[in-house]
Order: sequence, then C-alpha cells, then structure tokens
Amino acid sequence: MDKVAVLIPCCNEVRTIGKVVDDWKRELPDAVIYVYDNNSTDETAEVASKAGAIVRYEYVQGKGNVIRRMFREIEAEVYIMVDGDDTYPAEYGQQMAKLILEKKVDMVIGDRLSSTYFQENRRPFHNIGNSLVKRGINVLFQSEVKDIMTGYRAFSYLFVKSFPVLSKGFEIETEMTIHALDKNMYVENLIIDYRDRPEGSESKLNTYSDGIKVLGTIIRLFRNYKPFAFYGGIAGILAILSLGFMIPVLSVYFKTGLVPNFPTLIVCGFTMLGALHSLFAGLQLQNAVQKNRQDFEFQLLSMKKIGDNYVEGAD
Repeated sequence: MDKVAVLIPCCNEVRTIGKVVDDWKRELPDAVIYVYDNNSTDETAEVASKAGAIVRYEYVQGKGNVIRRMFREIEAEVYIMVDGDDTYPAEYGQQMAKLILEKKVDMVIGDRLSSTYFQENRRPFHNIGNSLVKRGINVLFQSEVKDIMTGYRAFSYLFVKSFPVLSKGFEIETEMTIHALDKNMYVENLIIDYRDRPEGSESKLNTYSDGIKVLGTIIRLFRNYKPFAFYGGIAGILAILSLGFMIPVLSVYFKTGLVPNFPTLIVCGFTMLGALHSLFAGLQLQNAVQKNRQDFEFQLLSMKKIGDNYVEGAD
C-alpha cells in the first residue's frame, strides 16, 4: 500500500503534464504519482512516463470513468486527486495529506472560489455555474461546502473504497461531495490558489452540456439521498393545486347544493390521491435510505480492518 498516491486523470494534456508531475515529485518526493490516460491523441502518456509517473490507461471516455478505475486499482493511505492542466499548485499537497493522516479527515476540498478563481478564470459562465451549484447543494443538503466542482481533493482510504462511482463525466465532483455529506463523513475546506490554463491548453468541460449534466446529477442524488424531501415537495405542490381548484367548486356546492363542474372535482380528487401517494412513497424510501446508512456504517468497520491490515503489511 502506498503512503500517498497522487492521482492525475488526463486527456490531451501534453503541454502541462510534464510540469505537473515534476511539481508533485518536488513537493511530495515519497508519493507515488499515477497518470491515467483517457484516450489522448497526443504524447501525454509518453511525457508523463518520462517525467517519472506511473502511466495507466482507461479506454472508456469520461472523467468519472477514469476516477472509477483509479479508485479500484490503487491502494493508499492518502489519495490526492489533481487535474493535469497545471491549474492547481502542488504546494498544498503536504497540508492535504497531513489533514487526512493526522486529523482523520475523509475528504479535503481544495477551495478555489474563496481565493483567485474568479480573477483567473476567463470563462464567465463557468464562474456563474460554480456559484449556483455551490449555493444549490448547500441549501438542499444544509452544508457549508465552499467549492463543489473543484478537481483538487484529498481522500482517506475509507472514502475511496466506500464511494460508489456512478457518474461518467465531469459531474463526478458533485457526486463525491453529496456522498460525503449524506454519509456524514468528515469534510474540510482548504483555501487554495487557482491559475487559469496556459495558452494552448483547452478545457474538456463544456459549459452548457456538462452544466446540464451536473444539475441533473444534483436532482437525481437529492431524490436518492433525501427521498422524503423530494417526494414530499411533489406531494405539497399537488395538494396545493388540488385544493386551489377544489375550493371554488365546494364553495358553490355549499351555497347551492349543486356541483356545476364535475370534471374539475374529479381531476382534483385524483390529484389529491397523487399527492398522498407521493407522500407515502417518500416515507417508505426514506426508511430504506436510513437502513442503507446503517449498513454503510458497518461496511466502514470492515473496510477499516482491511486498510489496517494493508498498512501493517506495508510496514
């Protein structure tokens, strides 16, 4: 088992990957640096290998697929994930590793938004999107995460081996954050400097299509992790609509004894039934989620024993 593993997912980062590997070798000379090439059409893999990184490959396109492969294959006490585009300084690596090893933090989030991100990033819609996603998740999950979509993070062994990677692309960071919040894992924000990509280096993140995927991921995970709030909200909307249209019909009935709008009354009745069905579905699913959390805690105990055995074997 590695003490510290630096994970660098890459696709066509030949201009920067050599410098990124050199920076991490300088800051964490005892760390093992892994570069996972995701179908690059340039010499990214060759440059990374010459710089001293262990190069592996993931042939299914998408950052989420690369992270899944990394988490399955690598065993380490500390995992540090960073992009290969030289936007995140390696100087924070030691502090991140220290938080994992000494404070037993499960995930350290490299917070760009509290420092230089808005000055350095030249894509205004990315700035707006990051702020909206951060605010939305903090409201939905009652949290205080400072940067949801940062690619600069550190993880404990327990986090990596208990995290079910479902996302295929850039929504992976959102999924990581929500998983940690839902499972009550220890998360800390670490303010970092951010620098924009150098000239000639292009982002693979599409502002609009990937932004829609991230929003879809938030809605999907909110439904899965907080089903009572999700389905209870739907039930509330349906109930308000039903009562809003039913009250005038009932008012006429109480005054005249007649029901002039039978179709409206029937639709309102079915809408109210739909609201009750949604409410009870949310209650049942919430019980399942609670059971899942209990099972997860037992799984963590088993994983901790496995991790301790790995460490003892390495010693």
